[in-house]
Amino acid sequence: MRKSTSYKFEVVRKWHLIDAKSQNFGRIASRIAILLQGKHKAYFSSQSDCGDFVILTNAKYLKVSHPSKWSKKIYYHYSGYPGGIKEVSLKDAVSNDPSQVMRKAIINMLPKNKLRTLRINRLKIFIEEKEGKELYEAMKKKTKK
Repeated sequence: MRKSTSYKFEVVRKWHLIDAKSQNFGRIASRIAILLQGKHKAYFSSQSDCGDFVILTNAKYLKVSHPSKWSKKIYYHYSGYPGGIKEVSLKDAVSNDPSQVMRKAIINMLPKNKLRTLRINRLKIFIEEKEGKELYEAMKKKTKK
């Protein structure tokens, strides 16, 4: 049986500021994925895009659950050619660009459908705290008007 839904509400998107300092990056990623999807809202529906904006600050201070994960967790990339597999440890990936590590963890926790790119575009990741707080304050002032 087909489910028919008609929405008679306007989605109100809020801004959330999350500080990643000394928090486990897997737990932060799952919390952000819920906010981006809008699962915390009463009118959540899987086929609608009702999520909020998320600003993540202090991405360079990520923490893992066990110290051995810094060397044991490996990210793979395959070019499609023979011998074209590349591997990067978590430690190297964080030293290159910690925002990409967080973005990849969050992307993998979102559902694999057409709304995924719309949801991930509402995520802003900052390595330092200052820029993220400035953007958050600017958006709060803009939405209050």
